[in-house]
Amino acid sequence: MHELAHIHFADADASYEDARYAIFGVPYDSTTSFRPGTRFGPRAIREISLNFESYEPSTGIDFCEVPVTDLGDLGVSRLPEDLVGQVTDVTIDIVGDGKVPVMLGGEHTATVGAVRAVAPEVYVVCDAHLDLRDELDGTPYSHGCVTRRVLETVEDVIIIGARSGDAEQFAVATEETQLYTADAVRERGITAVLAEVLGEIGERKAYLSIDADAIDCCFTPGLGTPEPFGMTPLDIREVVRTLAPHVAGFDYVEVAPFDSGQTAAVAAQMVREFIARHWVAGR
Repeated sequence: MHELAHIHFADADASYEDARYAIFGVPYDSTTSFRPGTRFGPRAIREISLNFESYEPSTGIDFCEVPVTDLGDLGVSRLPEDLVGQVTDVTIDIVGDGKVPVMLGGEHTATVGAVRAVAPEVYVVCDAHLDLRDELDGTPYSHGCVTRRVLETVEDVIIIGARSGDAEQFAVATEETQLYTADAVRERGITAVLAEVLGEIGERKAYLSIDADAIDCCFTPGLGTPEPFGMTPLDIREVVRTLAPHVAGFDYVEVAPFDSGQTAAVAAQMVREFIARHWVAGR
């Protein structure tokens, strides 16, 4: 394994050898286009995780009994294409050792590397932004290009909660992805949307990425690129609870913790929910 510095997510006390879930952080925000700070996301998520009881009442499991390890943070390269390579390498090691990767961001660019390593057939992302630019600020690995890069290697892409992008990106999304805008989620309800998504996934390997800004910035304002009129924290919880048993890798990214801790708190709980639901399903 690569050498990673240590700060622990709560109850992630298993040895790497014994762990089923391997958490790692990617403190990176070099392509940020509006407000920097997501590099501090992994630390904030870990710190606030210490606030929560180890018992998870909705599943009845105690996190002390789930084999989770926290590998710490990647020592990140500044260049986005190098960063993607680093994340790919670490995630390949985790998957190769029979463990489920759980990545804490950091900006969304890191997801490209994790997805390349997991090699899913279906990619599901909750995000305010379409991220379908071919390049932004001179790099094809900007946070604004993530879904476009994923489209190059993944059979089916499902976007939930989007409400921002230029006309060209919306055209690409309509033609090449399954798009559920934030308005569609509100009108149809997240339960109906997720029933369709589960039908799309079927028995295929899937990856789930949650960008913190999928949630309305009025709920969780610790965001680099805040957008109002989005999903609710409860919507996101429903996404994680429903899809966790069906996915082979998970990340929660784009937490920029300059609020009062709301955004990191939701992220930490979603990491816990993911692990709990995946573990209970016996995947």
